[in-house]
Amino acid sequence: MNGKSEGGKAAAKAMTPEQRKSRAERASKSRWETPTLKATHGSLDHPLCIGEIEIPCYVLEDGTRVLSQRGLMGGLGISLGSSGSSGDDRLTSFLSNKSISPYTTNELAVMLKNPIKFIPPHGGRSAYGYPATILADICDSILAARKGGDLSESQKVIAERCEILVRGFARVGIIALVDEATGYEKDKKKDDLAKILEAFIAKEIQPYLPTFSSEFYEGIFRLRGLNFPTDTVKRPMYFGHITNDIVYKRLAPMVLEELKKVTQKDPSGRNKHKFFQMLTSNKGYPKLTAHLGSVTTIMKLSKNWEDFMEKLNILHPTFNQTLPLPLNYTDVGCDDDGKGL
Repeated sequence: MNGKSEGGKAAAKAMTPEQRKSRAERASKSRWETPTLKATHGSLDHPLCIGEIEIPCYVLEDGTRVLSQRGLMGGLGISLGSSGSSGDDRLTSFLSNKSISPYTTNELAVMLKNPIKFIPPHGGRSAYGYPATILADICDSILAARKGGDLSESQKVIAERCEILVRGFARVGIIALVDEATGYEKDKKKDDLAKILEAFIAKEIQPYLPTFSSEFYEGIFRLRGLNFPTDTVKRPMYFGHITNDIVYKRLAPMVLEELKKVTQKDPSGRNKHKFFQMLTSNKGYPKLTAHLGSVTTIMKLSKNWEDFMEKLNILHPTFNQTLPLPLNYTDVGCDDDGKGL
Protein backbone atom coordinates (compact mmCIF):
# COMPACT_ATOMS: atom_id res chain seq x y z
CA MET A 1 0.00 0.00 0.00
CA ASN A 2 1.44 3.42 -0.91
CA GLY A 3 2.11 6.37 1.38
CA LYS A 4 -0.85 8.41 0.11
CA SER A 5 -3.25 5.60 0.93
CA GLU A 6 -1.81 5.18 4.43
CA GLY A 7 -1.87 8.95 4.97
CA GLY A 8 -5.49 9.15 3.83
CA LYS A 9 -6.53 6.43 6.26
CA ALA A 10 -4.67 8.13 9.10
CA ALA A 11 -6.36 11.44 8.32
CA ALA A 12 -9.76 9.74 8.20
CA LYS A 13 -9.23 8.14 11.62
CA ALA A 14 -8.44 11.57 13.10
CA MET A 15 -11.75 12.99 11.86
CA THR A 16 -15.04 12.95 13.72
CA PRO A 17 -17.91 10.96 12.12
CA GLU A 18 -19.47 14.24 11.02
CA GLN A 19 -16.23 15.37 9.35
CA ARG A 20 -15.86 12.05 7.52
CA LYS A 21 -19.45 12.25 6.29
CA SER A 22 -18.90 15.83 5.13
CA ARG A 23 -15.77 14.84 3.23
CA ALA A 24 -17.58 11.99 1.52
CA GLU A 25 -20.48 14.26 0.59
CA ARG A 26 -18.09 16.82 -0.90
CA ALA A 27 -16.42 14.10 -2.98
CA SER A 28 -19.78 12.81 -4.13
CA LYS A 29 -21.00 16.33 -5.02
CA SER A 30 -17.82 16.92 -7.01
CA ARG A 31 -18.46 13.76 -8.99
CA TRP A 32 -22.04 14.76 -9.77
CA GLU A 33 -20.93 18.18 -11.00
CA THR A 34 -18.90 16.51 -13.76
CA PRO A 35 -20.53 15.61 -17.12
CA THR A 36 -22.02 12.13 -17.51
CA LEU A 37 -19.26 9.81 -18.68
CA LYS A 38 -19.56 7.12 -21.31
CA ALA A 39 -18.50 3.54 -20.68
CA THR A 40 -15.86 2.39 -23.16
CA HIS A 41 -15.88 -1.28 -22.16
CA GLY A 42 -18.38 -3.78 -20.84
CA SER A 43 -21.76 -5.26 -21.74
CA LEU A 44 -24.53 -7.39 -20.27
CA ASP A 45 -23.12 -10.34 -22.24
CA HIS A 46 -19.78 -10.21 -20.39
CA PRO A 47 -20.55 -9.80 -16.69
CA LEU A 48 -18.19 -10.14 -13.78
CA CYS A 49 -18.50 -13.79 -12.72
CA ILE A 50 -17.76 -14.78 -9.12
CA GLY A 51 -18.77 -18.36 -8.63
CA GLU A 52 -22.33 -18.59 -9.97
CA ILE A 53 -23.01 -14.92 -9.27
CA GLU A 54 -22.95 -12.57 -12.26
CA ILE A 55 -22.76 -8.77 -12.03
CA PRO A 56 -22.60 -6.54 -15.14
CA CYS A 57 -19.53 -4.30 -15.02
CA TYR A 58 -18.12 -1.45 -17.07
CA VAL A 59 -15.06 0.75 -17.47
CA LEU A 60 -15.76 4.45 -17.99
CA GLU A 61 -13.81 6.75 -20.29
CA ASP A 62 -11.84 8.14 -17.34
CA GLY A 63 -10.78 4.62 -16.31
CA THR A 64 -13.27 4.25 -13.44
CA ARG A 65 -14.44 0.65 -13.03
CA VAL A 66 -18.09 0.40 -12.06
CA LEU A 67 -20.58 -2.31 -11.19
CA SER A 68 -24.13 -1.95 -12.45
CA GLN A 69 -26.50 -0.81 -9.69
CA ARG A 70 -29.18 -3.29 -10.71
CA GLY A 71 -26.60 -6.04 -11.21
CA LEU A 72 -25.03 -5.40 -7.81
CA MET A 73 -28.38 -5.72 -6.09
CA GLY A 74 -29.18 -8.87 -8.03
CA GLY A 75 -25.79 -10.35 -7.19
CA LEU A 76 -26.40 -9.77 -3.50
CA GLY A 77 -29.86 -11.25 -3.72
CA ILE A 78 -31.65 -7.97 -2.96
CA SER A 79 -34.86 -7.33 -4.90
CA LEU A 80 -35.03 -4.34 -7.21
CA GLY A 81 -37.16 -1.28 -6.63
CA SER A 82 -37.33 1.35 -3.94
CA SER A 83 -38.32 1.26 -0.31
CA GLY A 84 -41.80 2.63 0.26
CA SER A 85 -40.87 4.36 3.50
CA SER A 86 -37.75 6.26 2.47
CA GLY A 87 -37.76 6.26 -1.33
CA ASP A 88 -34.19 4.87 -1.32
CA ASP A 89 -33.33 1.84 -3.40
CA ARG A 90 -33.59 -1.44 -1.53
CA LEU A 91 -29.80 -1.83 -1.28
CA THR A 92 -29.45 1.50 0.52
CA SER A 93 -32.43 0.67 2.73
CA PHE A 94 -31.02 -2.76 3.52
CA LEU A 95 -27.68 -1.33 4.69
CA SER A 96 -29.50 1.40 6.65
CA ASN A 97 -31.33 -1.24 8.69
CA LYS A 98 -30.63 -0.95 12.41
CA SER A 99 -29.05 -4.42 12.40
CA ILE A 100 -26.45 -3.48 9.77
CA SER A 101 -25.99 0.31 9.84
CA PRO A 102 -23.67 0.22 12.92
CA TYR A 103 -21.23 -1.78 10.81
CA THR A 104 -21.23 0.52 7.76
CA THR A 105 -19.16 3.67 7.23
CA ASN A 106 -20.39 7.15 6.39
CA GLU A 107 -18.43 7.01 3.14
CA LEU A 108 -20.28 3.85 2.09
CA ALA A 109 -23.66 5.36 2.97
CA VAL A 110 -22.96 8.50 0.92
CA MET A 111 -21.67 6.47 -2.02
CA LEU A 112 -24.83 4.35 -2.06
CA LYS A 113 -27.06 7.44 -2.09
CA ASN A 114 -25.08 8.91 -5.01
CA PRO A 115 -24.56 6.26 -7.70
CA ILE A 116 -22.48 7.12 -10.76
CA LYS A 117 -24.51 7.99 -13.83
CA PHE A 118 -23.01 6.80 -17.13
CA ILE A 119 -23.86 5.97 -20.74
CA PRO A 120 -23.37 2.28 -21.71
CA PRO A 121 -20.97 1.54 -24.62
CA HIS A 122 -23.90 0.76 -26.95
CA GLY A 123 -25.50 4.13 -26.14
CA GLY A 124 -29.16 4.56 -25.28
CA ARG A 125 -30.50 5.44 -21.86
CA SER A 126 -28.11 6.27 -19.05
CA ALA A 127 -27.43 3.71 -16.35
CA TYR A 128 -26.25 3.85 -12.76
CA GLY A 129 -23.44 2.06 -11.01
CA TYR A 130 -20.98 2.14 -8.14
CA PRO A 131 -17.17 1.99 -7.99
CA ALA A 132 -16.17 -1.68 -8.26
CA THR A 133 -14.49 -1.71 -4.85
CA ILE A 134 -17.81 -0.96 -3.14
CA LEU A 135 -18.68 -4.65 -3.38
CA ALA A 136 -15.95 -5.53 -0.87
CA ASP A 137 -17.12 -2.77 1.50
CA ILE A 138 -20.72 -3.93 1.36
CA CYS A 139 -19.77 -7.56 1.99
CA ASP A 140 -17.52 -6.56 4.89
CA SER A 141 -20.35 -4.61 6.54
CA ILE A 142 -22.94 -7.37 6.14
CA LEU A 143 -20.58 -10.11 7.34
CA ALA A 144 -19.57 -7.99 10.34
CA ALA A 145 -23.27 -7.56 11.19
CA ARG A 146 -23.77 -11.32 10.94
CA LYS A 147 -20.88 -11.85 13.31
CA GLY A 148 -22.64 -9.45 15.70
CA GLY A 149 -25.55 -11.90 15.74
CA ASP A 150 -28.40 -9.44 15.05
CA LEU A 151 -29.50 -10.47 11.54
CA SER A 152 -32.90 -11.82 10.65
CA GLU A 153 -33.27 -15.06 8.70
CA SER A 154 -33.77 -13.21 5.40
CA GLN A 155 -30.72 -11.03 6.11
CA LYS A 156 -28.65 -14.13 6.85
CA VAL A 157 -29.43 -15.42 3.34
CA ILE A 158 -27.89 -12.26 1.86
CA ALA A 159 -24.91 -12.61 4.24
CA GLU A 160 -24.33 -16.10 2.85
CA ARG A 161 -24.10 -14.63 -0.67
CA CYS A 162 -21.64 -12.06 0.65
CA GLU A 163 -19.51 -14.87 2.00
CA ILE A 164 -19.51 -16.51 -1.43
CA LEU A 165 -18.46 -13.23 -3.03
CA VAL A 166 -15.69 -12.59 -0.50
CA ARG A 167 -14.31 -16.05 -1.08
CA GLY A 168 -14.37 -15.43 -4.83
CA PHE A 169 -12.29 -12.27 -4.92
CA ALA A 170 -9.72 -10.31 -2.97
CA ARG A 171 -10.07 -6.55 -2.55
CA VAL A 172 -7.03 -5.79 -4.68
CA GLY A 173 -8.14 -8.29 -7.31
CA ILE A 174 -11.53 -6.79 -8.11
CA ILE A 175 -10.05 -4.25 -10.56
CA ALA A 176 -8.22 -6.99 -12.46
CA LEU A 177 -11.39 -9.09 -12.57
CA VAL A 178 -13.38 -6.21 -14.06
CA ASP A 179 -10.65 -5.47 -16.60
CA GLU A 180 -10.56 -9.11 -17.68
CA ALA A 181 -14.35 -9.42 -17.94
CA THR A 182 -14.71 -6.23 -20.03
CA GLY A 183 -11.63 -6.74 -22.22
CA TYR A 184 -10.28 -3.40 -20.98
CA GLU A 185 -6.89 -4.80 -19.99
CA LYS A 186 -5.94 -5.69 -23.58
CA ASP A 187 -6.95 -2.28 -24.90
CA LYS A 188 -5.25 -0.57 -21.97
CA LYS A 189 -1.97 -2.26 -22.90
CA LYS A 190 -2.38 -1.09 -26.49
CA ASP A 191 -3.08 2.45 -25.31
CA ASP A 192 -0.07 2.39 -23.00
CA LEU A 193 2.16 1.22 -25.86
CA ALA A 194 0.79 3.93 -28.15
CA LYS A 195 1.58 6.54 -25.51
CA ILE A 196 5.14 5.21 -25.17
CA LEU A 197 5.73 5.34 -28.92
CA GLU A 198 4.21 8.81 -29.14
CA ALA A 199 6.62 9.99 -26.44
CA PHE A 200 9.66 8.42 -28.14
CA ILE A 201 9.05 8.83 -31.89
CA ALA A 202 9.19 12.34 -33.38
CA LYS A 203 6.69 13.45 -36.00
CA GLU A 204 9.42 15.38 -37.84
CA ILE A 205 13.05 14.59 -38.60
CA GLN A 206 15.37 16.04 -35.97
CA PRO A 207 18.66 17.81 -36.84
CA TYR A 208 21.72 15.57 -37.08
CA LEU A 209 23.86 15.62 -33.94
CA PRO A 210 26.95 13.48 -33.33
CA THR A 211 25.52 10.83 -31.02
CA PHE A 212 27.48 7.56 -31.07
CA SER A 213 30.94 8.27 -29.63
CA SER A 214 34.17 6.66 -30.77
CA GLU A 215 34.32 5.00 -27.32
CA PHE A 216 31.13 3.12 -28.16
CA TYR A 217 32.61 1.70 -31.37
CA GLU A 218 36.03 1.09 -29.82
CA GLY A 219 34.25 -0.99 -27.20
CA ILE A 220 32.53 -3.14 -29.81
CA PHE A 221 35.79 -3.69 -31.72
CA ARG A 222 37.70 -4.63 -28.57
CA LEU A 223 35.07 -6.97 -27.15
CA ARG A 224 34.65 -8.77 -30.45
CA GLY A 225 38.41 -9.21 -30.85
CA LEU A 226 38.79 -6.86 -33.81
CA ASN A 227 41.40 -4.19 -34.49
CA PHE A 228 39.98 -0.68 -34.29
CA PRO A 229 40.73 1.24 -37.54
CA THR A 230 42.08 4.76 -37.08
CA ASP A 231 42.16 5.72 -40.77
CA THR A 232 38.42 5.49 -41.47
CA VAL A 233 35.09 6.07 -39.76
CA LYS A 234 33.38 3.33 -41.74
CA ARG A 235 32.15 0.36 -39.72
CA PRO A 236 31.31 -3.19 -40.82
CA MET A 237 27.72 -3.34 -42.04
CA TYR A 238 26.71 -5.88 -39.40
CA PHE A 239 27.53 -3.28 -36.72
CA GLY A 240 24.09 -1.89 -37.53
CA HIS A 241 22.52 -5.16 -36.36
CA ILE A 242 24.65 -5.02 -33.22
CA THR A 243 23.56 -1.44 -32.54
CA ASN A 244 19.90 -2.38 -32.95
CA ASP A 245 20.40 -5.28 -30.58
CA ILE A 246 22.25 -3.54 -27.76
CA VAL A 247 20.69 -0.07 -28.08
CA TYR A 248 17.36 0.42 -29.84
CA LYS A 249 15.75 -2.83 -28.71
CA ARG A 250 16.37 -1.80 -25.12
CA LEU A 251 15.08 1.79 -25.12
CA ALA A 252 11.36 1.02 -24.80
CA PRO A 253 8.83 -1.54 -26.10
CA MET A 254 8.44 -1.62 -29.91
CA VAL A 255 10.60 1.49 -30.43
CA LEU A 256 12.92 -0.23 -32.92
CA GLU A 257 9.98 -1.59 -34.92
CA GLU A 258 8.40 1.86 -35.05
CA LEU A 259 11.68 3.51 -36.07
CA LYS A 260 11.94 1.09 -38.98
CA LYS A 261 8.42 2.05 -40.06
CA VAL A 262 8.80 5.84 -39.93
CA THR A 263 12.36 6.21 -41.28
CA GLN A 264 12.27 6.92 -45.02
CA LYS A 265 14.42 4.92 -47.42
CA ASP A 266 16.25 5.94 -50.58
CA PRO A 267 15.80 4.12 -53.92
CA SER A 268 18.48 1.59 -52.95
CA GLY A 269 16.60 0.64 -49.81
CA ARG A 270 18.97 2.34 -47.36
CA ASN A 271 17.66 4.57 -44.58
CA LYS A 272 17.74 8.27 -45.54
CA HIS A 273 18.28 9.29 -41.93
CA LYS A 274 19.72 7.88 -38.75
CA PHE A 275 17.27 6.27 -36.32
CA PHE A 276 18.20 8.76 -33.60
CA GLN A 277 16.98 11.60 -35.83
CA MET A 278 13.48 10.15 -35.52
CA LEU A 279 13.48 10.27 -31.71
CA THR A 280 11.73 13.05 -29.81
CA SER A 281 14.02 15.72 -28.37
CA ASN A 282 12.36 15.72 -24.94
CA LYS A 283 12.03 11.98 -24.30
CA GLY A 284 13.46 9.64 -26.92
CA TYR A 285 16.83 11.28 -27.60
CA PRO A 286 17.70 11.92 -23.92
CA LYS A 287 16.84 8.30 -23.14
CA LEU A 288 19.12 7.20 -26.00
CA THR A 289 22.11 9.26 -24.82
CA ALA A 290 21.67 8.03 -21.24
CA HIS A 291 21.48 4.44 -22.47
CA LEU A 292 24.60 4.87 -24.62
CA GLY A 293 26.51 6.18 -21.61
CA SER A 294 25.50 3.15 -19.59
CA VAL A 295 26.32 0.72 -22.41
CA THR A 296 29.76 2.26 -22.92
CA THR A 297 30.47 1.94 -19.18
CA ILE A 298 29.42 -1.72 -19.22
CA MET A 299 31.75 -2.28 -22.18
CA LYS A 300 34.69 -0.88 -20.20
CA LEU A 301 33.91 -3.26 -17.33
CA SER A 302 33.63 -6.34 -19.56
CA LYS A 303 36.37 -8.78 -20.53
CA ASN A 304 34.81 -10.00 -23.78
CA TRP A 305 31.57 -9.94 -25.78
CA GLU A 306 30.00 -12.78 -23.85
CA ASP A 307 30.76 -11.10 -20.54
CA PHE A 308 29.40 -7.79 -21.88
CA MET A 309 26.12 -9.31 -23.09
CA GLU A 310 25.60 -11.07 -19.78
CA LYS A 311 25.94 -7.78 -17.90
CA LEU A 312 23.85 -5.89 -20.47
CA ASN A 313 20.97 -8.37 -20.27
CA ILE A 314 20.88 -7.94 -16.52
CA LEU A 315 21.00 -4.13 -16.50
CA HIS A 316 19.14 -3.40 -19.75
CA PRO A 317 17.08 -6.42 -20.85
CA THR A 318 15.50 -6.43 -24.28
CA PHE A 319 11.85 -5.38 -24.23
CA ASN A 320 9.21 -7.98 -25.12
CA GLN A 321 11.67 -10.81 -24.64
CA THR A 322 11.53 -13.09 -21.64
CA LEU A 323 14.81 -14.92 -22.10
CA PRO A 324 17.94 -13.34 -23.63
CA LEU A 325 18.77 -15.18 -26.84
CA PRO A 326 22.22 -14.75 -28.42
CA LEU A 327 22.08 -13.06 -31.82
CA ASN A 328 24.16 -14.89 -34.41
CA TYR A 329 25.93 -12.12 -36.28
CA THR A 330 27.49 -14.59 -38.72
CA ASP A 331 24.08 -14.66 -40.39
CA VAL A 332 24.47 -10.97 -41.29
CA GLY A 333 27.98 -10.96 -42.68
CA CYS A 334 30.03 -11.01 -39.48
CA ASP A 335 33.52 -12.51 -39.82
CA ASP A 336 34.46 -12.59 -36.11
CA ASP A 337 33.47 -15.12 -33.47
CA GLY A 338 32.58 -12.55 -30.78
CA LYS A 339 34.70 -14.23 -28.13
CA GLY A 340 36.98 -11.27 -27.62
CA LEU A 341 40.73 -10.95 -27.56
